[in-house]
Amino acid sequence: MLEPLTLRSVTAEEAQTLREVAHSRTAEARLRDRARICWLAHQGQHVRAIKEALGVADGTVRLWITRFNDGGLDGLRDQRRGGRPATYSPEQVGVLVAASLTDPRELGLPFGSWTLDRLAAYLNEDRGIAIKRSRIGEILHAEGLRWRQQETWFGERPDPAFAAKRGPS
Repeated sequence: MLEPLTLRSVTAEEAQTLREVAHSRTAEARLRDRARICWLAHQGQHVRAIKEALGVADGTVRLWITRFNDGGLDGLRDQRRGGRPATYSPEQVGVLVAASLTDPRELGLPFGSWTLDRLAAYLNEDRGIAIKRSRIGEILHAEGLRWRQQETWFGERPDPAFAAKRGPS
């Protein structure tokens, strides 16, 4: 059996803010629900009564009361969550962006414009950054750069009668 959990004594300012957030119609829903849990605990209700009144799990009530006891009102906010570390360092992303904005001929390459495949080959072979073309596109998009697709034809149109079919300009 779990031991009883109570809310620590709160200051007048904390109680006022807690009441305002718990009864707010404009506060973020998650924060409002967490504040309601703590407000009901401040009013003297037990964990069982709070969970039944709000329709949440026992563990949820205990979590937010504990977080409020430890961190006050800031304890009710979302904490930064861990996650998978970035695959590419900021320096590698910088090299990618700088290379994509540089004329390939300035780097001594035999072509005049980048494709994702050419950029991936350059980064893999010359810069030592193992990266796929799909990831290059994602990184450039995240950096606010739009990749322009090359035309599939160069020079004259393949249809010799194109100008006649098109008509006058």
